[in-house]
Amino acid sequence: MTSRALWKGAISFGLVHIPVALHSATTNSGLDFDWLDKRSMDPVGYKRINKKTGKDITPENIVKGIKYSDGQYVVLSEEEITAAYPQATQTIEIECFVANTDIPFIYLERPYYLAPGNKAAKVYALLRDTLLETRQVGIARVVIQTKQHMALLVPSGAGLVLNLLRWGENIRSWQDLDLPPEGAKAAGLSDRELSMAKQLVKDMAGKWDPHRFIDSFKDEIMALVERKVNKGKLQTVVQPSESGEFSGISQGAQVIDLTDLLKRSLRAGGAQANARNNEPKAKPEAKPGKPKIAKKAAPRTTAKRRAA
Repeated sequence: MTSRALWKGAISFGLVHIPVALHSATTNSGLDFDWLDKRSMDPVGYKRINKKTGKDITPENIVKGIKYSDGQYVVLSEEEITAAYPQATQTIEIECFVANTDIPFIYLERPYYLAPGNKAAKVYALLRDTLLETRQVGIARVVIQTKQHMALLVPSGAGLVLNLLRWGENIRSWQDLDLPPEGAKAAGLSDRELSMAKQLVKDMAGKWDPHRFIDSFKDEIMALVERKVNKGKLQTVVQPSESGEFSGISQGAQVIDLTDLLKRSLRAGGAQANARNNEPKAKPEAKPGKPKIAKKAAPRTTAKRRAA
């Protein structure tokens, strides 16, 4: 089945724009148990219920509030929430490049494939191969479906992968966990214990093959379903219609001479560096090689805004 583009835009770094299309890189093969009314076999959905009275509430009587303190809420209108959405763009704006070993796995959230747009194959390949040879990855911002994301642009095989990242404020600290101290000696490990553990790891080492691992629970449930089907134990259920996936605004990007763009980008970067060198140095500059990842501005309250 042909993959459908979820979003179209361009990768941007320096003066270079690479038209790309965003495609889903994953699929959900897990089991989805639907709720059914055993008396009528009708689908059962979630209801809007007042938690205090237990009574149903109609949509027009529901407003959205942000908890400010214990028992205190600020009510926001749909217009106010919409006005606060980030400005929609069709650009994956690379803010910096970092070593491909600098990003902890815990920040990785959701991957997408990026395919080159019209007449962009050469410049797409240039960025891919440059990242591979320099062992760098791009840190970018992108707005998808009214939500702003931090993202990681990674070369993978013949393509580029855009992996959405979790914001730093959404990563919990493990400072309060009771963890053993770092280092074998500090943790009380003997040389013999460490040697045996290394040998065990070596004996179990192999090449990564995701097809070796299967969802055994899913297989057991589906086998049970098949046995019930063979016995004629089927129920007829009429499901409501569902809406499709999101899609971005299709917007073309014109590619001009790549060599010229790269030269101009390098000249612009050099000019900025010279300007910085000529400025009075009030504060020592940060050490090179450890670019900081831009973080989303912290909200004024501890509550998290949730879009409709």
